[in-house]
Amino acid sequence: MQQDKKIIITIDGWSSCGKSTLAKELAAALDYVYVDSGAMYRAITLYFLRNHVDWSHDDAVHEALENISLEFVYSPAHKQSEMHLNGENVEYVIRDLVVAEKVSEVAAIAEVRKFAVAQQQRMGKLKGIIMDGRDIGTVVFPEAELKIFMTADNAVRVERRFQELYAKNPNVTLEEVKNNLELRDYIDSHREVSPLRKADDAIVLDNTRLTHREQFQKALKLAQQKIGEQ
Repeated sequence: MQQDKKIIITIDGWSSCGKSTLAKELAAALDYVYVDSGAMYRAITLYFLRNHVDWSHDDAVHEALENISLEFVYSPAHKQSEMHLNGENVEYVIRDLVVAEKVSEVAAIAEVRKFAVAQQQRMGKLKGIIMDGRDIGTVVFPEAELKIFMTADNAVRVERRFQELYAKNPNVTLEEVKNNLELRDYIDSHREVSPLRKADDAIVLDNTRLTHREQFQKALKLAQQKIGEQ
């Protein structure tokens, strides 16, 4: 009976709005599977960078993708699923600014998106899944029962991202983070394939002035209402 009530929840929005954090918390509260779609694109970008793939050439991209295996593996130590690239745990490597500076370019490539979306849709066949990204509610799961679109003031997003990166790299500057965020926003919203946009039936969650708990409670209430309607 409970299985019949499982739904798909998508969380889209701008960079550094806390999409992944919220998705993980909701998944834990609802006992749902969490899939970080951004980690998939970051892992692909990492492979391209490590192997000096010229992603401006279709043949090079096609060959590289044939050699990429992505898998989320649960880590009991960290109590979360972590991204594995060809058997290697790259969960923390892919969060580096070097990857962040290139991920939007790689994610804008049609074949890369086709590759990732096919895997994401397979993951959602049984429902009971929460996935965050840029085009989850518009392209990956357009029929999702609950779609949340997250946003926040730019200055707040820059400060959040800076604090996150500074903890790993004290040499990073606020200006670097600001420029990177603005570039990612532009590429994400202007790319030809699956640009970032709010789905018509998505619910906007602006967390500029929300506490961490307030944001979670709002999203959890939305999820519980949708599940109750099934």
